[in-house]
Amino acid sequence: MTALFNFQSLLLVLLLTICTSTYFHATFPSLMDRNRDNYLVGPFWKCARIGERLSPYVSLACVVMAVSV
Repeated sequence: MTALFNFQSLLLVLLLTICTSTYFHATFPSLMDRNRDNYLVGPFWKCARIGERLSPYVSLACVVMAVSV
């Protein structure tokens, strides 16, 4: 079953995308900031912003997801 049809898997993929994008933005900030209007990099840049600004909530969601899995 794909992650689109299973809600828990969809949340897991979303959390992993946010965490990975935030880490990648912290490692290579100029690469993501320079290409944030690109249709391919733009959603990952937005996920990185969510991860940076809502980091306590994202980390709490990761812990909850780890316990539930």
